[in-house]
Amino acid sequence: MREENFFKQRDAINKDKISELLRTLPSFCSDFLIGIENRTTPLTQLGYLRDLKNFFIFLTTQIKEFYGKNIIHFDFNDLSKITSSHIEYYLSFLSSYKDKNKIQSNDNASKSRKLSAIRTLLSFFYKNEKIPYNVSSKVSNPKIREKEIVRLEIDEIVKLINEAESPEGFTKRQQSYNQITKKRDIAILTLLLGTGIRVSECVGLNVDDIDFEINGFKITRKGGNQVILYFSDEVASALLDYISQREKNDKVDKNEKALFLSIQNKRISVRAVEKLVKKYSEVCIPLKHITPHKLRSTYGTNLYRETRDIYIVADVLGHKDVNTTKKHYAAISEDTRRSVANVIKLRDN
Repeated sequence: MREENFFKQRDAINKDKISELLRTLPSFCSDFLIGIENRTTPLTQLGYLRDLKNFFIFLTTQIKEFYGKNIIHFDFNDLSKITSSHIEYYLSFLSSYKDKNKIQSNDNASKSRKLSAIRTLLSFFYKNEKIPYNVSSKVSNPKIREKEIVRLEIDEIVKLINEAESPEGFTKRQQSYNQITKKRDIAILTLLLGTGIRVSECVGLNVDDIDFEINGFKITRKGGNQVILYFSDEVASALLDYISQREKNDKVDKNEKALFLSIQNKRISVRAVEKLVKKYSEVCIPLKHITPHKLRSTYGTNLYRETRDIYIVADVLGHKDVNTTKKHYAAISEDTRRSVANVIKLRDN
């Protein structure tokens, strides 16, 4: 199975989920999906539909004009009845509500995402003259507080990789398990920290995507485009060490092309990589909540410090908008502020 087929398989699974979800939604949602298909991924489409379903359920349970209506029977006339006040009430409702006897809550980032689904739907049908107004344009985005950007310092990077190599805070059972997965885990951590690739890109790699003659590998970025990224000798050493062990494992199916394998010798999952990052970081860096994305942030920060070029960082990380890079990667503004500290002279010496 080639690497691009991993992503095609993932898209196929999401498309099946979309088809199933559409059966529970108004018929116009199918038209909406066709309209945005060329500029969104199946994962984004699935997210939109889930958020829209929640909104329609809210309308039929909380808003008098729609109370008791089957959401499958919603039509353009119903869409035209939605007001900006309804949407604002929905955003307030999302702060805390009961669903299946459990209290659910959403922060402003989640509310903003749900609002985006509603806006995209109403904007699409307004532009196509199916509804007279796009009332969502009157609704302000929830204010999102910028979170502190978490990344690893150089000494913490060393601690993390050393912990994978020689775990000290593990039980005997965990240490025994670590002996089986150690080379794989070190290779994954080193690759994430040394190239800044996304965790989905990491698990999608195949053995034949790696070219050690150029120290490069092919990945499929968001949106499906393929690029070649390059890695250091340090990353190459960790990968070669793991691949050598993988090749000696006679339990691996000869047709299995995935680079990183689970304990069952199948392609490792995103969730499994998230767990292994958490497992090691909790022991050696307990005060920081470290995820694969934080390792990506660490790489982006270090790359900026070395190059001082935000556009290089954006290109390597696969960001279409450089503002995304500025928003998510630490030390860019911090180092800029530090660099101008001595520019203004108050007195000539």
